[in-house]
Order: sequence, then C-alpha cells, then structure tokens
Amino acid sequence: MKRSPPPRVSRLIVTAAFAGLGLLILWDFVPALLWAGVLAVATWPLYARFVRLADGGRAGGVVTPLAFSLLVGAIFLVPLAWIAVVLGSEALFVARSLPSIAANGLPVPAWIGDLPFAGHYIASWWQENLGDPHAAAALLGRLDRGVIIDWTRTLGTQLARRSTELVFTLLTLFFLYRDGAALARQFEAVVLDLAGPSGRQVSVDMVQAVRATVNGLVLVGVAEGLLLGIAYAVVGLPHPALLGALTGILAMIPFGAAAVYIVGALMLLPQGGIASAIVLVGIGAVVGFIADHFVRPALIGGAVELPFLWVLLGILGGLQSLGLLGLFLGPAILAALIALWREWVAAAAAPPEP
Repeated sequence: MKRSPPPRVSRLIVTAAFAGLGLLILWDFVPALLWAGVLAVATWPLYARFVRLADGGRAGGVVTPLAFSLLVGAIFLVPLAWIAVVLGSEALFVARSLPSIAANGLPVPAWIGDLPFAGHYIASWWQENLGDPHAAAALLGRLDRGVIIDWTRTLGTQLARRSTELVFTLLTLFFLYRDGAALARQFEAVVLDLAGPSGRQVSVDMVQAVRATVNGLVLVGVAEGLLLGIAYAVVGLPHPALLGALTGILAMIPFGAAAVYIVGALMLLPQGGIASAIVLVGIGAVVGFIADHFVRPALIGGAVELPFLWVLLGILGGLQSLGLLGLFLGPAILAALIALWREWVAAAAAPPEP
C-alpha cells in the first residue's frame, strides 16, 4: 500500500502551490509590493516615533498611518516633480532653438579646438554637421516626426504605469504601517516554525541590511548632492540646485555622481573656466571617494558585518538584475546568504556531540 506524505509535507506542498498561483496573479503588482516593503522596513523606526508623538504610543487606527504614508510619498514626489518641471522648461527652450539652428547653423565653440588629443577632430565634425546651415538642417531633419510621436507615446505610457505603481505602493505602505506589528509577529512565528532560530536570525539580518542600505544609499546620496550643489554654486554653474538634486539621485549608485560633476566641468570650459572645472572635478572625486569607499560601506556593511566587496557587488548586481529596486534588495539577499554560510561553517566546525 502506498504511503501518503506526512501532514507537514502535504501542507508545505499545498502552501507552495497556492503561493505560486498567488504570485502569478499578483505578478504585475510585485514591484509595488516590494517597494512598499522596502520603504516600510527602512522607515519603521521613524514611524514608531511618529506614532509616539501623534497618538502617545497607541499604534493602530487609520489617521496616523495614512498621514505618515502621505508624508513619505510627498518626500519622494515633491523633488521629482520639481526636477521634471525644470527639465521640461529646459527641453522647451532647446525645442524652440532648433529652427534657428537649422536655419543658421551652430558655430563651433572656441574651446573645443583647444582640447587635447581629440579637439581638432571634434571641431571638424561639429563644423561639418552643425556649423554649416545645410548640414545642420539635414541632421535635424533626420528626426522623423513619427519617431518623436512614438517616443512621446511611449513616455506617456511609462509615466501612467509608474504613476499607477506609485499609487499601489503608497496604498500598500498604508496597510503595512497600520498592521505592520501584527504582520511582523505572524512572520516571525512562521519563520520559527519552518527554519527555527537560525531562520529568524537570517530574517533579522535581511531587515537590518535593507534598513542600512537605504541609509547608506539615500542619506549618503543626499549628502553628496548637497556638498556638490554648493560646489556648483561656488564655481558659477547655472541651476546649481537642479544639478545638486540630480547628483543626489545618481549618487545612490556607486560612482554615479561623477556623471553630473564631469558634465558640469565641461559646461565651464566654454566660459574659460579651466581652473574652476579642475577644482570641481577634484572636489567631486574626493567627495565620491570618501562616500563610496568609507561612509557607505560602514553604514551598509557595518550593520550586518558584510564586507565592502559584497556590499558593492550586491548594489551593482541588484541594480543590473532588478533595476532601481535591486539597489536595496541586492545587499539584503547577499546578507542572508552570508549569514547562512557563517551558520553552516560554525555548525561544521563545532565538535560532535557525544
């Protein structure tokens, strides 16, 4: 007679099957759910303080989690909306300048010819393709109207999709704030039942890694954007606040801030600001080196004793595999793997029981 599987194994099989079906149904909403989870884990200490100030420590209800969810949403939406408005105005100025460029051409800036090595070749290409009115009109004429319409339609679709994702992220975040304590207790009970105390420790390491990664990426990025924004203003770049905000966003990616301050240095060259450009690149390199090699690894790796190499690989590998969400999940996943490895090594090295 064929033996039936034990009740625990049967329960695990049925649970896994329904979990797979649930994941299939919710697949399009997984990014919003993961973003909400990352934000809830990262901001939970702040939310706990907010509850103590607003409700005197009494968690629950609707008003407090709703207010904090809207506050978190505003922190992300207001800077992004401001950047979009400024970039839109700059794009409008460029669009209005295109007919003039097509009619009269765009003269070669004097400083391009003085660039070492490739300056002569760049100046020649510029004169042949942009300096001559006929060549400039032909080059701009290659921008087919249909291509622009398709690009605009794609951009609108992506904006609508991201807006919907943001709405569901904030909605999920509200429920996580409202029921987070109860969900944490339920999750801990399930992990203890499935994996024992070691599984609980791994989950704690993952939570600490997510929280430390958010602190290491966001706070360090904001600090880099603030310091380099001041440097942009000192050297006389236009829109230093906008450049500082873009620097802060790109600085969340290791070595990403260099893309902004190098472009800023190139913008100084037509004005004869070679010394200012060199100073700006030097300040940016020093700030980025300290942030990427000392501050960020200390904040992220120090929380879960994750070596700098694994912090860097977790951030860059997560970014490549999962996009922006991978910036925060990559180090958390590697932290869990390192914790499991250490436990395995400790168990293998322990003397056998008599």
